[in-house]
Amino acid sequence: MDMDCTAVLADVWLLLDNECDETIKARLREHINRCSPCIEAYGLEEKLKSLLNRKCGGERAPDSLRARLTMEIRTTFTQVETSIEPQ
Repeated sequence: MDMDCTAVLADVWLLLDNECDETIKARLREHINRCSPCIEAYGLEEKLKSLLNRKCGGERAPDSLRARLTMEIRTTFTQVETSIEPQ
């Protein structure tokens, strides 16, 4: 089953943080490799993650903050769902 851009972008941090199983990882990578807007978004998120790692010294955020940020990211991507056409 193919994934739409909204689902991919909502889960891109799971991929970047290696927090998803191999099946989901393969689906995300397959979509990202075929979809120009998602390739661009993935690249930006990857750069942001790298910058955060460098500036925060690799410290891990508290679980409550991570949960709140994950919720905010998912909400944001849900709100912009109509602005991205599925591939």
